[in-house]
Amino acid sequence: MSDLRQILSQGRKRVGLLVGAGAPLAIRVDDENKLSNSGKALIPGVEELTRTVISSLEGEQATAAKAIQADIGVDANIEKILSRIRLLEQALGKTTVNELDGAAYGELGKVICGKIGKVVGIYLPKERSAYTELVAWVSGTLRTNAVEIFTTNYDLLFEEAFERARKPYFDGFSGGSAPFFDPATVAGDDLPARWSRLWKLHGSIGWALEDGAVVRGRGRDATQLVYPDHLKYDLTQKQPYSALFERLKGFLLTPDTLLLATGFSFRDAHICAVLDEALTMNANTAVFAFQYQSLEEETPACQLAYDRPNLTVYAADGAVVNGVPGKWRPGELAKNWEDIRASFWGPRKTAEAPSFLLGDFAHFARFCALAQATDLQRTIEATTETLVTQAPRVETNL
Repeated sequence: MSDLRQILSQGRKRVGLLVGAGAPLAIRVDDENKLSNSGKALIPGVEELTRTVISSLEGEQATAAKAIQADIGVDANIEKILSRIRLLEQALGKTTVNELDGAAYGELGKVICGKIGKVVGIYLPKERSAYTELVAWVSGTLRTNAVEIFTTNYDLLFEEAFERARKPYFDGFSGGSAPFFDPATVAGDDLPARWSRLWKLHGSIGWALEDGAVVRGRGRDATQLVYPDHLKYDLTQKQPYSALFERLKGFLLTPDTLLLATGFSFRDAHICAVLDEALTMNANTAVFAFQYQSLEEETPACQLAYDRPNLTVYAADGAVVNGVPGKWRPGELAKNWEDIRASFWGPRKTAEAPSFLLGDFAHFARFCALAQATDLQRTIEATTETLVTQAPRVETNL
């Protein structure tokens, strides 16, 4: 962790972030969207989102969605349910299944996307949060290579954080009136390093399909493209996701690259396939997976780490290093290490046993933000109250 802190402070290494749904779970807010230790998650996890959306449906739509959920089984979530709905939309035509034909399943998909948009379309709290701290680290160092953020989330929290800080970023779209997706620029590195890269692997609210092209900036009510279902759509509809996944693969295949995963469950088969292939092809790439739960509960990440030694898993109670699992066993502190250890090791809540902290997105963002701090102990003490406020326990890392 001391070496990682040094790497994060220098700005010379090619660094990327893979941010999953566990990130907004680490931030708690009250009913007025202000940071609150006893509040609700800024955006619920996939399981809670699935329950919220399915329970809000009515009539035949509710019946059909619940039937699909039951058919998928215990692994059913809103992504898999929506993928099945879109498959039925294409396959059925006038034939009915659960009282709905193909067109009706198309309408059901639109309704579900709209309800998802209302949940994930929340605004970033005005107070300083983990997102603003992470952006402060990203934009606070003169870099040789731009930091690339790959996220599976559909919200606009990173966009808000960059724009509040007045820091430039590129997300694959160009233009002013109706920004269009430009795969050629995504594939290249023509922009200066001070422009951060933000890649929305699963789409985003605000994306829309207009005149055969994907455009951005259509507001939080534009939700029809927030979920890629990886079906055989026409080229223009598939293109944003195809180019973005190629960007992730290209990033990992670049020599001397470090990807830091946070809030990501490693249950996305498409992303894990890219990671697996790239880590096999490029031994000079390293992936650090910071997981919130114990090793036993982080099976997908650990399984990939057993097969690919250049993927290291850091969980609450242990790690998988070079394919070998082990439990944390803190030893005697070396000189001047106490302050560094306090930034990644300690109790998450009062009266809890110490554990590895960086699986919590808020602690991870704080660790990055403090990478250049010269007086780490004083900085930590001055910000402890804020950290506790924005980093309560997260129920799940999905």
